Amino acid sequence: MDDIPRDQLSGALRRGAVKKHVAAIHVSGKLTLLQRKLSNVLLLNAYDTLTTRPSHQIDARTLCLMIGYNSNDMDTLKQSLRGLVETVAEWDMLDEKGRQEWGVSSLLSYAKLKAGVCEYAYSPALAEKLHDPKVFALINLNMQRRFTSGHALALYENCYRFVRTGSTGWWDLDLFRRLMGVEGSAYYEVFKQLNAKIIKPAVAEVNRTSNIILTPDIRKQGRAVTQIRFLIRENPQLAILDMDDGEGARHGAVYARLRELGVGDRLARQWLAAHGEAQVAAKLDYVEGRRNVVSKVGYLSAALEGRFETPDPAPAEPALSPQAERLRRIQEVIRARTPTQRDADRRLFVSQLTDRAARADFERHGWMSPLNAARIAAFWQEMSPGLFGDD
Repeated sequence: MDDIPRDQLSGALRRGAVKKHVAAIHVSGKLTLLQRKLSNVLLLNAYDTLTTRPSHQIDARTLCLMIGYNSNDMDTLKQSLRGLVETVAEWDMLDEKGRQEWGVSSLLSYAKLKAGVCEYAYSPALAEKLHDPKVFALINLNMQRRFTSGHALALYENCYRFVRTGSTGWWDLDLFRRLMGVEGSAYYEVFKQLNAKIIKPAVAEVNRTSNIILTPDIRKQGRAVTQIRFLIRENPQLAILDMDDGEGARHGAVYARLRELGVGDRLARQWLAAHGEAQVAAKLDYVEGRRNVVSKVGYLSAALEGRFETPDPAPAEPALSPQAERLRRIQEVIRARTPTQRDADRRLFVSQLTDRAARADFERHGWMSPLNAARIAAFWQEMSPGLFGDD
C-alpha cells in the first residue's frame, strides 16, 4: 500500500532509486482480489508501528470502506482474514552485510474481530522485512480500489516498486506463475495459454486502471519462452486517475499559505480536509500575527488541535444558522476520527459522486463543498445516525 509512513496513503514507499538487485517478498498470487486489497489496507494501517507494536487495530467498518467492500457480510470478511493467515510470504535476499537470507512466514500471524474492531499481527521477522522500503513498495489505495482482477492487481503490486528503474528485470516463468497464483497448473505450463489468459488481460487492466503502463518482453531458449520482464513507465493520466487523493486542495490559496509557512504537502491537505479552509485560514491569520514564536508550524498545529484557544476572528454570532450548525457537527465528527478513517471517509464519499462538477467541487472545498452540501449531510447522517438530532 502506498507511500507509508503516512505520507502513506498515496504513493509507493521506496528510496530515490531502487537498486538492480533489490529483493522482493513474494506473496502467493492465489490471494483473491478482496484478500489482496485487504492485506494492503492492513499493512497501511500498521506501517508506522510495524516494528514497535506486537499487534495492530482498525475498526471493521473503516476496513470495509477502504477496500471498497460496502457490506455488512462479516462472514466474507472473516473468510478473507482467514485466507491471509493461511497465506505464505517468502523472501530470499541479501542482508545488510551482503549475506543471503531466506525466510518464510504466514502473511498474518493472527487476526480477530471483536466489538467491531479488527485486531491482527505480523510475525516479527516479516514485520522487519515489510518495514524496509528497499523490499516492499506499498500500493496506492485509490489505485487498488479500481482493480477488478486479482491477477491484474498482483501484477501491479509486483511491478510498481520498479517504476523508478523502468523494468522489473527478468523473471523465470516459474516465478512469474507463482506470483500470479497459477503454479502447478498444467494448463498454464503452455506459454501461449499463460499469455492469452493471464498476461494480456492483466497488462491491459493495469494500463487502463493504474498510474503505470506496462510492456511485456520475453526471452527464449530455442523456441521456448523461458523468462519475462515488464518495462514500466508512468501513466500520463495519473492526475485524472488519482482524483480523490486531495489533489484539488493544492490549488487553493489557503494551501499555498500553509506551504509558505513550511507545512508539508501531506499535512497541509490533511488539515484542510479535517478542518476546512475557513477554520485553517482563521488560525493562520492568528498565528502569522504572533511575534516571538519559535515554530509557527508547531503553533498552528496546537491551535488547530485545540490545545489552546485563539481569539475569535470576528464577533461571535448570537446563534448559528441550521446549515452552519450541521456543518459544525460534521466537522466535530471528522476531527474525532483517525487519519486512516478520514481517508476512508473521503474515498467512500467521492466514489458515490458520479457528476464531474460535484467531484471537482469536493476536491477543491472538501467537506465544505457548497455544491455537495446536501449529499455531505446525508452521508454523515448515515455514518453517524442521530448526528443532527431532530433538526
